[in-house]
Amino acid sequence: MSSPFRKTLTVWKAIFLKDALSRFFGSRAAWVWLLLEPSIHVVFIAVIFTIINSKTMQGVAVQPWLAVGMLAFFVFRRTAVQVLHSIDCSKPFFAFREVRPFDAALCRGGVEAFYMFFVFFIIGGVLAAAGFNMFPDNLITCVLAYFGLWFLGLGYGLISSVSMRLVPDSGFILQLLMMPMYIISGVMMPIAIIPEPYRGLLLINPALHGVEAMRIGFWGELYHQTEDISVAYLYAWALVLVVIGMALYQALETRLVRQ
Repeated sequence: MSSPFRKTLTVWKAIFLKDALSRFFGSRAAWVWLLLEPSIHVVFIAVIFTIINSKTMQGVAVQPWLAVGMLAFFVFRRTAVQVLHSIDCSKPFFAFREVRPFDAALCRGGVEAFYMFFVFFIIGGVLAAAGFNMFPDNLITCVLAYFGLWFLGLGYGLISSVSMRLVPDSGFILQLLMMPMYIISGVMMPIAIIPEPYRGLLLINPALHGVEAMRIGFWGELYHQTEDISVAYLYAWALVLVVIGMALYQALETRLVRQ
């Protein structure tokens, strides 16, 4: 008889491989579409900044500054969206007693972390080939910011997934919140140039701390940063959301599977 831990790892491996294969090889152009969305965002906003003759942002060239900020936010956003739909995409697995809804959510989020790493690497490589500095000054800070944003997206997705099944319209509202989050997370505007008291209000948003921490990790010596950015604050929010999400999944597991 295998141990419960070994069974859990087997379940995670099966769901992870299923989601990874469907995401990366579900169609002939799967890889193209996975890279296309973040690339279009970066190019479109970079063109706008070029038109208004803005070449640098807080001491850093605008193209890599935008790319790092957008990709960092996408780690949060795409993880949240994928976890939100994890139950619907893993219904066949629930025929097996060993598979639980949280397993599906965690593995689908894990696939997104794996995928976004390669998107970061590819787009960063293209910018480096174009002559921009894309080697992090502090790799540890970048890694902490990356997984903090992923952890935050996991918690947001767990809560959103349960809310959508309890109150169907809430899922639509929670996804709509991603648009203002995109704007107030420092993706297109550095927090250091926002005056008080508005800066303090924006700093309540934990995703902003992750986005700015990622930029600080890349260009710690060049980037004109604010002292209010805290990776610990990001992880505190992420931990609270994940714990609440796990509790909801545990309490409503039977209902989630039946729906």
